[in-house]
Parts: sequence; C-alpha cells; structure tokens
Amino acid sequence: MPSLEELGEPAQRPVPLVLEHRVLTSLLGAWALAACSPEETAAVEEHLGECGSCAEEALRLRDAVGLLHPAESLDLNPALRARVLEACLERRPPRIPVPEWAASYDAETARLDALLQDFGDSEWHAPVRLRWFEADEETTRRTTVAGVIAHLLTVDGLVAVALGLEDPLGDVPTAAPTPGARTEAYWRASCFPRTRSVRAPWREQSHNIVRTVGFTGSGAGRMPVSYGDFELPLRDAMLDRAFECWVHAEDIAEAVDYPYEAPSGRHLHGIIDLAARMLPGALAARRRAGLAAPAGPQRHLVAAGEPGRTLRLEIEGSGCGEWLIPLDSPAAVGSAEHEVAHVALDCVEFCRLAAGHVSPAEAAAGQVGDREAIRDVLFAAAGLSRM
Repeated sequence: MPSLEELGEPAQRPVPLVLEHRVLTSLLGAWALAACSPEETAAVEEHLGECGSCAEEALRLRDAVGLLHPAESLDLNPALRARVLEACLERRPPRIPVPEWAASYDAETARLDALLQDFGDSEWHAPVRLRWFEADEETTRRTTVAGVIAHLLTVDGLVAVALGLEDPLGDVPTAAPTPGARTEAYWRASCFPRTRSVRAPWREQSHNIVRTVGFTGSGAGRMPVSYGDFELPLRDAMLDRAFECWVHAEDIAEAVDYPYEAPSGRHLHGIIDLAARMLPGALAARRRAGLAAPAGPQRHLVAAGEPGRTLRLEIEGSGCGEWLIPLDSPAAVGSAEHEVAHVALDCVEFCRLAAGHVSPAEAAAGQVGDREAIRDVLFAAAGLSRM
C-alpha cells in the first residue's frame, strides 16, 4: 500500500508521550534496538535534543548495537535458490523432474530474472555493448538492456521451435535462421525504444522450455536444434543457452553497475565441457577459412577414432577439469601420448574467452609447448562466440 507521502499527503508524526527523565533514560536501550513504540520513540528523540547526558548514552548504545549486528548485504546469495530447491527436493521429489543437462539453463534464467525484477525505466534503457569475435576480429553491437532480453528471447526461440513451442518471431521475415539474423529481424519489427514489456514473454518462454523438457524426458536430449548454419543436440543447446544467458546477464549488470556472480561450479563445468567438445570442429572450420595453419605434410589428417596431435586444456577454479583436444581432425581422439602443447586457464577466464569478451592475446593462460597450436586453440575458442 502506498504511503501518505507517496499519495501527496503529509504523514502524521506520532505524538510524543510525556514521560519522566528516569523513564526516558530506561528506554534508551530499547530505543537503540528500535524496539520502542512510535510514541515512545518520539518521546525519546525529543528528549535527546534537550538532554546532553542521555544523547551521549544513546550514541554509545547505538554504536554497541552496530557491533552486535554488523551490516549485511541485502542481496541474496546467488547459491541460495539452488540450496533451497535441493533441500525441498530431498523431502519431496518433483513430479516432472528437470533433466540434469537443463538445470543450468533453469538456474541462469532464474538468476537473470531476479536481477531484472526491480529495474526502473532508466535501467531498461541503459546502453549495452554486445561483443563477440568474427574472423579473428572483435565485433560489437550496441543495444539496451531491453534489447539484450529481446535477443535472448529470439535465440532461445530456436530451442522453443525444436520442442514444438511457439516461435517468438511469429511471422516476422528473417534473412537467415541464424541467431544474429533472427535478433536483427526482431529488433526491426519491435517498437522502438524497446521497454520492460519484453521481460514477460522472455520469462514465460524460458518457463515453457524447462517445463516441456521435463515432460519429454531425458531421451529428448538427442533431439537436433538448428542454429541455421549448424546444429546442436538439445542437451548441448540447453547448455549453450545457459552460457549465453549468464554472459548477457553480466553485460546487463555491468551496464547498470551491479555485481553479478558466475554460475555454480557444477554448471560451469558443463558449459566448459561443451566448449571443449566444440573446439576440434572450430579448429577445422578455421583451417578451411585459411585462419589456421594447414595440417601440412608432417601433420596429416588423422583417421576417425585414431589418436593424433593433442593439446591438453587444463581449467582451474570451480569448474575445473582437463580436456584433451585433437588438433588435426575433429574425428580424431585426443591422446596424452601425442600431447604437443598444454594450456592452463581459469574457468571464468576461459568462458569469457569463448564468449568473445576476452581476446586470445589478452587471455591469462599458462602455455607450454607448440606455440602455433596454442594460438590456434585460443583463437578457435574466441571464434565460438557470436551475437
């Protein structure tokens, strides 16, 4: 209910009680703890303006209360939701469980929605610069917070369409069924400037995706999701969408000068695993585009399923792990015996590299071995990014 001040009417101040000095002195402790009634509070505070000794005692008591109750952030711990859900599910399992590979998307969309819920008009119109790498060059696109949510709505729509849900683009024509083309088409067709109204359809779609995945069961993880020029199985597409949701949530948080935590270690590990599995294909694509060194006479393509030259990717931090990346063929098998290079990166740093938010030259990586192979892998990681 709005206050009297918000309605334009002056709020009536409580009438102070008429109390003796000894009674007012005995109330100082309760006043410091904010345990007095409004009338008692008014009486004490009126008295403090007249009595120097009581005013000094009141200050000492307030300082003591501050030591007993240190100030705490009003922001909820980002892990709180996961802990509450875990405790609830231990007591009562869900009727329609969400597959493990969809849990990160569920968590990241919920975290982003929590960030958005108190935004005013100024925050929704705050400028945001989207960043990614294209042909080894940093590419940017300016939009707003509302524009970022519209982007997530349209690209998440690729998963929605694969699941038989409504396409948020509707009948809007697109130049190509790629994430970038879909986003540009939606931006052109929507009213400008985009506003907070985009939050509701984005959140409803994310709920529908998670609910539908729960109904279809874990076997649906192999269902193909088309990104226009490539496909991902549904289980990987859900990780991809969780990754982009987190990355763009950080973009939004940076735009409004608000802190934002990385995903949990378990979810980070899944996101990194997807990127590591995509690196051999990205290396092959770079080679075809002339951006990476060819296999050459000493580096012939390896037969499918056979070991070949390998880079060891070591990820440190909460999403830690090691991956053996085959260098000369996406069908080859990584092999410790054929290791020619070793790269170590922090988990969040690697994810920001794969998101195009850190350039390969700036990535703080520990590097040992074949420099050319290391460069190719770091640039291939950056090349995984897109709008």
